Amino acid sequence: MRHIISVLIENEPGALSRVVGLFSARGYNIETLSVAPTEDPSLSRMTIVTIGSEDVIEQITKHLNRLVEVVKVFDLTDGSHIERELMMIKVRAVGKGREELKRTTDIFRGRIIDVTDKSYTIELTGDGAKLDAFIDSIDRASILEAIRSGGSGIGRGERILKV
Repeated sequence: MRHIISVLIENEPGALSRVVGLFSARGYNIETLSVAPTEDPSLSRMTIVTIGSEDVIEQITKHLNRLVEVVKVFDLTDGSHIERELMMIKVRAVGKGREELKRTTDIFRGRIIDVTDKSYTIELTGDGAKLDAFIDSIDRASILEAIRSGGSGIGRGERILKV
């Protein structure tokens, strides 16, 4: 099963490599990884998307909690949460295809953030399935470049990750 694990970690050199090393040493795969400072500059929030059984996720959580730099670990998948991912995709846009790409972008509530005479760069946010559906809806041969941020998530309502 797919899990989104949020980790509050001390914002110091080497902390990220210790977390990644933990996964690597035990043979756990990281699907996506996102890290950024929080409202407290001494802490960073790491969002790890991984796949594993409940037992594997429990082991990962226990190992993460043992790391000195880790302040708090929270499996967002255990409750109601909101997940988003950002994608920027550069596509060939010439002739009649330009208008069709514009319509498709609007349908998916994306934004065209750069325009040249031969291409569009489109920004799209949503869950991974929405981004995959957008890619499936356009001509794959028109894709020049694509980048995705990986999943980020936050608990709904009163569910918060804070010290």
